[in-house]
Amino acid sequence: MRVIITGASTLGKHLALKLVRRKNEVIVIERDPKYAKELAESLDCTIINAEGTRPDILEKAAIEKADAIVACTDHDQDNILIGLIARNYKVPKIILRIHDTQFVEVAKQLGFNDLINPSQIASSIISDTLRGVDTIELNSLVHGDVRFISVLATSRQINRHLNDVTLPRKSAFIGIYRGNEFILFGENPVVKEGDKVAIITTADQVNKIREFFSEHEASKTE
Repeated sequence: MRVIITGASTLGKHLALKLVRRKNEVIVIERDPKYAKELAESLDCTIINAEGTRPDILEKAAIEKADAIVACTDHDQDNILIGLIARNYKVPKIILRIHDTQFVEVAKQLGFNDLINPSQIASSIISDTLRGVDTIELNSLVHGDVRFISVLATSRQINRHLNDVTLPRKSAFIGIYRGNEFILFGENPVVKEGDKVAIITTADQVNKIREFFSEHEASKTE
């Protein structure tokens, strides 16, 4: 998988390191020349010392060939702009880190669904801990190649009951995220536009799941 990371924050650096270890092709764009030099010495991947919001720099990183882009600069507006540029190049997976909740709403209105808000994630974990629920323990329950993923429903699933949708092998539905509500699979909800479907699967099936829920695949069946 070819992944572009814009902004070598702590998140960006750790993500790049993990992706490289998993044999992915990683390109990091970092505008700070000193930090970019440090990254070039510590990471076994391509480092571009430039501004990640510039289309010509993203073209230099071969954005048209990217499977995913992760915008994690320190500026929410820049991350949203990078997301818009990536969408124009039809990058299949666009992930944005957004700090300000106001910009989270802006990003959602612009159609971005894969958003990381560090404050919300941390506050949810702390809130769960105060209630005696250890969210982090979930990691210890997931062994080997088991994966939890969520994908946006496409026209092929919308207006169908969840148990009428057949997933690829070794996969099962958990439920549906609808706004702030989570509906369990056992309730057999009807899938609506904007729903995100939660699925448990294995590592070797993740790409098949994403292809199954892609608009490209949906359009071929219409």
